[in-house]
Amino acid sequence: MIKRAVVSLLVFVPAIFLICGHVAAQEREGEVLEGSVVKVLEDSGTRQQLEVKIIRGSLAGQKVSVEAGGGVQKIGQPRYKLGDEVVLSYSKDSEGKDLFIVTDYVRRPALAGLVFIFVLLTILVGWWRGVSSMVGMVLSFLVIFKFILPQILAGRDPVWVAVLGSLSIVPLGFYLSHGFNKKTTVAVVSTVAALIVTGFLAKYFVEIAHLSGYANEEAAFLQVARGGVLNIKGLLLAGILIGSLGILDDITISQSAVVNQLKISNPEMGQKDLFLKAMDVGRDHIASMVNTLILVYTGAALPLFLLFIDNPLPFSQLVNYEIIAEEIVRTLVGSIGLVLSVPLTTFLACRL
Repeated sequence: MIKRAVVSLLVFVPAIFLICGHVAAQEREGEVLEGSVVKVLEDSGTRQQLEVKIIRGSLAGQKVSVEAGGGVQKIGQPRYKLGDEVVLSYSKDSEGKDLFIVTDYVRRPALAGLVFIFVLLTILVGWWRGVSSMVGMVLSFLVIFKFILPQILAGRDPVWVAVLGSLSIVPLGFYLSHGFNKKTTVAVVSTVAALIVTGFLAKYFVEIAHLSGYANEEAAFLQVARGGVLNIKGLLLAGILIGSLGILDDITISQSAVVNQLKISNPEMGQKDLFLKAMDVGRDHIASMVNTLILVYTGAALPLFLLFIDNPLPFSQLVNYEIIAEEIVRTLVGSIGLVLSVPLTTFLACRL
């Protein structure tokens, strides 16, 4: 068991550093420097003059004077202080003089600390299953970043790409996290079946609701940047499928485990009684998970909802906006797939 955990961890940790290293390499290629604020030379309401020591990049070790803010009041303009690590954009003007602009904070140390806490707690609480689940998570990311996203950017149908990617993610994540057994197999089959139903529902209601996928500005920007080769409506459907996948993972494996434990505790229990007792637990799963789903989507779209809360238009007109209708379709289609997965998983688990 310890050997398995160590091997899994050796796979997980290097993958994280490879991803971080790839991002850092991309930043260096764009003449992006990183430094630490060693002195605040001037601090007015709209402008800061900072002395920054470069710690990463072609000018590492040098101290430079940098202006932040530009004398214009901006919404959310950060106020840098001594010791802050910042990202600098480095270029030269027409006369060959160096130009530096503070573009952002360096956030990697905070992210690395959060990853460390997550990994440590997962190992302490979950033991080898926790570690193997992290390996499954890394493999899922690899499928997303190495297959799904590149294929969509290449102009392939996002729906089919998402389906094929999901068919890889489901068995990888499930079997690594929960082992090779009947319980996991039931969850895999149920998840795939529920995902298919969710996909058909999403496609149908996206069509009849006339959703274009252009409700957010990122979609329009992406389409322009890629020369119009992307299927934005298909991208919306793919997002619904992948988003539903994570929720279905939780409910199907939980429901399959409930049936498994009931049968172990009472081997003489018939299929009908087993199904009814498991469905009692499943209804609690439905109630909690649907509520969780609604809250997750609400939290993600909270700034949007705040824009509409004091709007003088009636509610019937507000929900008709595509940006709102898209979230409603996304939430309810995912919830329907979740609800259907409970009896489906319970039935298959009882049969096995």
